[in-house]
Amino acid sequence: MTTTGLLVRRYLTETARNPVTVSMLVVVPVVFVAVAARKVADAAELLGGRGGVEVETVTAAWAAAFISAIAMYFQVRSARATDRRLVLAGLAPVRLVAARLVTGLALAVTATAAALVTLAARTGIDVPGRTVAGTLMFAVIYLGIGALIGALVPGPVNGTVLVFFVWILDVFLGPAFGSADRIVTRVLPTHFPTLWMMDLPSRHGGRVGDLGWALVWTAAALAVSWTVVAATSRAARPRHQAGQLATVLRMGLREAGRNRVLWVLLAVVPTVFILLAAVTTPEEYQSMPLPENGRQVVVRFWFPDAHPGFMAPVAIASLAALVGLFTVLQARSGDQRLVLAGLRTRSLLTARLSVVALGALIATAASLAVTAALFDARQWGLYFLANLLMGLTYGLVGVLIGSFVGRVGGVFIAFLVPFLDLGIEQSPMLNTEVSGLGTALPGYGASRVLYDAALTASFDETGPLLIALVWLAGLTLAAALLFRRAVRTTAA
Repeated sequence: MTTTGLLVRRYLTETARNPVTVSMLVVVPVVFVAVAARKVADAAELLGGRGGVEVETVTAAWAAAFISAIAMYFQVRSARATDRRLVLAGLAPVRLVAARLVTGLALAVTATAAALVTLAARTGIDVPGRTVAGTLMFAVIYLGIGALIGALVPGPVNGTVLVFFVWILDVFLGPAFGSADRIVTRVLPTHFPTLWMMDLPSRHGGRVGDLGWALVWTAAALAVSWTVVAATSRAARPRHQAGQLATVLRMGLREAGRNRVLWVLLAVVPTVFILLAAVTTPEEYQSMPLPENGRQVVVRFWFPDAHPGFMAPVAIASLAALVGLFTVLQARSGDQRLVLAGLRTRSLLTARLSVVALGALIATAASLAVTAALFDARQWGLYFLANLLMGLTYGLVGVLIGSFVGRVGGVFIAFLVPFLDLGIEQSPMLNTEVSGLGTALPGYGASRVLYDAALTASFDETGPLLIALVWLAGLTLAAALLFRRAVRTTAA
């Protein structure tokens, strides 16, 4: 076996040792395609896109692309020190780079296969060659994006938020959700692959054509991946560990405060997300049944004015879940050592949850500052409370995800669950009434309070508010129990 082949086998064996990560490469695309494809297609049609089976087909490519980018991001970030030592020991850099890229491609192919198999079982594949090739191009393009962000952004929270930021702009500004002729969207990574997969000629591909430009993007992504992995194998940066209630809390907040990129992302990502909702909303009236002064009424509202207010909680919940996820993952080994050194578990837990709550509060404040310029809630105090409840709830959901799932699958779940819950199941755009699944999800209670506060002048959602508070208390208890178990396992 060649050196490159041996390295690939070792890298894949290392990945396979984490069964959760491996399973997420399959489970996450399967769930996204099986659960969200139809709703995403409906949303695309509602927002002026083509909709239908073509968009459902592209959801397989979107799922494969995101999970490929996250997998490659962590390939680049986690391997810096190891790869440097291998090169210093005499390994030819070209062999190392080739092995890393082949490993990344193997993970991307796994996610692609899972998404395509699910798509075939769900709706069938009318044009297999075009669908398979297009999905692979999406995955390879996002391998390059994941590698580039992995080289430039050291913090996993910052990096994964940036991956999500690029992905969400690519999806919602792309031709599946709007016109294929907008000039500004032609620079998006999967603009041409999307057009080619949907068999929607752009008429601006020139002599190269849509397929030609899609292949150019794919080749460029491979070149970027190669360059980035080669560059990062020559450098490694040490990681610093942060570390009784006031002391741990102060140190934890100080460490978080140094992460200026995170706070910028917590502000910028909701801003762009909400502005995007405002720009892409069709001009029409919609109606929603709500309780008002003890009776059920149908509230009619101008959709472009209300849509930013409805999308704010999706951004808040996703970012809060990500903060919760990495608060657990980054501090796990350090927390175990602190407990072994005699620090009280209660103090440590309080400090970690305080950082999560702070992240949720900042994301909420930033989102509502933008929302206030575009949307006028009928009850602003209650509207703020509902959004903050969603942020705190999904911050704790992120903590639980981090206790069970690795980084690659955890990041996707941290985005997927709020999207399915708040963006789809609770959405008044896509559902005339909340389904049974929707009422069982964490965002049900807070979302009912939010819609009541947004569109009516009186508070009539006491029951849902209590449901939201029960979810918050239950998730806090679950997070505390899992945290104690995690730190005591090593201590024992």
